[in-house]
Amino acid sequence: HRVHHSDTQMDVSTAIRFHPIEIALSMVLKIGLVYALGANPLSILFFEILLNGSSMFNHANIKIPTRIDKVLRLFIVTPDMHRIHHSSDRNEHDTNFGFALSVWDRFFRTYKDYPQTKHEDMELGLNWQDEKPEKLGWSLALPFRKNE
Repeated sequence: HRVHHSDTQMDVSTAIRFHPIEIALSMVLKIGLVYALGANPLSILFFEILLNGSSMFNHANIKIPTRIDKVLRLFIVTPDMHRIHHSSDRNEHDTNFGFALSVWDRFFRTYKDYPQTKHEDMELGLNWQDEKPEKLGWSLALPFRKNE
């Protein structure tokens, strides 16, 4: 999951930024669950559309007016709410894990309403990364590197 969190500029592309091994393992897990539960193919399609659509929305570099964002957060995960999860500050990135409904972070007490600094000043990415995460080789090697 490090590749996803190495992005220092959060936008819609962050939603699809994953290591190929993580994608493969996720697919194996999902296929196993679908097989074990005997899930309806239409339900799976609906879930995947919801998952990917909300992920793109959560990672979008859009500014929702504060008053509207505050109301939306009562129900769904907004980009500002999820951006805190991408902070390089451990106290912030260990919060706001939800992908669609904000109720889960409130229930598990992982909800954080605002970052310690303004959203615009918040540092995103891994605080120990030494090279630009845009480099493909760096990203592919990232899961096998130790935190420096």
